[in-house]
Amino acid sequence: MLRLFGSSAPTGLQALLHEVFLFSTLSPRELKIISTLIHERQALAGEVIFDQGEEGRAIYMVFSGAVTICHQGIPDKPIATIGRNGMFGELALIDGGPRSAQARAAEDCELGVMFRGDFLNLMDSHASIASKVSFQLARHYAGVVRQLAATSGRSQ
Repeated sequence: MLRLFGSSAPTGLQALLHEVFLFSTLSPRELKIISTLIHERQALAGEVIFDQGEEGRAIYMVFSGAVTICHQGIPDKPIATIGRNGMFGELALIDGGPRSAQARAAEDCELGVMFRGDFLNLMDSHASIASKVSFQLARHYAGVVRQLAATSGRSQ
């Protein structure tokens, strides 16, 4: 079959992004736009990705490996472990405030990074894409709140 306008399925970085909840509702064309804003980074096991208290400037996506979220200086008591297709540091997109915890590579990782400034520019240049991403971020936080409510209800 002859395709005049290329493949409709995402490939490469776009395919990795499509597996991340934040971008899972985007079309291949929208993923292509988002992929131009993503910086790929590697982290070695044990490497600190960001420290607690640092200014939040970016959200991170895990393409491979795992990242531990912990309090500063207490890496052996993780708050959470983020694996493949997960994301962390997402509050940076909302407020850019200080990091509430440290992120450390639990194993060798391949990460995607989107800086807050790039997201703010996306809001101006591609508002419909930014609104889809923002909605997914809100859905993510709704799930977090529900999980916390369920957990705190069980511990009382």
